[in-house]
Amino acid sequence: MTLTTTKAPRVSFEFFPPQTLDASFRLWETVQVLAPMQPTFVSVTYGAGGTTRKLTHEAVTTIGKNYGLNVAAHLTCVDATRAETMEIVNAYAEAGVTEIVALRGDPPKGSNGFVAHPEGFASAVELIEAIAETGKFKIRVGAYPEKHPESADAAADIAWLKRKIDAGATSAITQFFFETETFLRFRDACAKAGIAAPIIPGILPIENWDGTKRFAARCGTAVPAWLDDAFTAAKRDGREALYATALCTELCDTLRAEGVEDFHFYTLNRPALTRDVCHALGVVPDTVLEAVA
Repeated sequence: MTLTTTKAPRVSFEFFPPQTLDASFRLWETVQVLAPMQPTFVSVTYGAGGTTRKLTHEAVTTIGKNYGLNVAAHLTCVDATRAETMEIVNAYAEAGVTEIVALRGDPPKGSNGFVAHPEGFASAVELIEAIAETGKFKIRVGAYPEKHPESADAAADIAWLKRKIDAGATSAITQFFFETETFLRFRDACAKAGIAAPIIPGILPIENWDGTKRFAARCGTAVPAWLDDAFTAAKRDGREALYATALCTELCDTLRAEGVEDFHFYTLNRPALTRDVCHALGVVPDTVLEAVA
């Protein structure tokens, strides 16, 4: 018996590595629920400051081995020498990993910002160049449809993304956003800047609105007043989950009408809402019985 997904769009999922036993159970439940969607790839994050480096490696290799999924490992420049980082790159290659999401990375909590290791990579561009030189990986990078908190302006973000693509990245995944126009304006601006690589919208199904607003504030994602009002009303009426599913589905459907064919879901290791949105979009696994020779 095999599971096949026959309908567009193509989807991918982001997971984060567990740091407790309960979190471990939640991760594997999430993978089991979403693997039948036959994602083009799944990614596994790094903690701030590289705090989950070993856990990320374990999760990447286990998911690839046990579920047969194409796993893209997050890799950052934070708190590691070039030699240590390339050791990780080589270990991924030996484990059969063929994709890396290359990021500068968030600084450790409590720090005043990113400071490059004296013997490490100073930026995502340097990291991308080194990975690209190995010739062993498809490299994905982050992109910001709204101004990165540390950027001078949106134009600087686009110029930096172009540098990452020119350094060897083959596609970009955006930070999450709440309105379709945010992504479409960004996509148009990237095309105008000469960026031809695919730009995949990052989609955050909203499990908890208050938590999402805090997350958005850290990421520089604008929260529209209409959306805050809508979730306040939905929560009052006891239909927050229903509204979240409808909202996320409508966002993706509108983007599909504008030619978007790939979506990357930030699952937060909570699979139900992501699964429901995928089903609403027509990404439903069909069971096919194979003849036994």
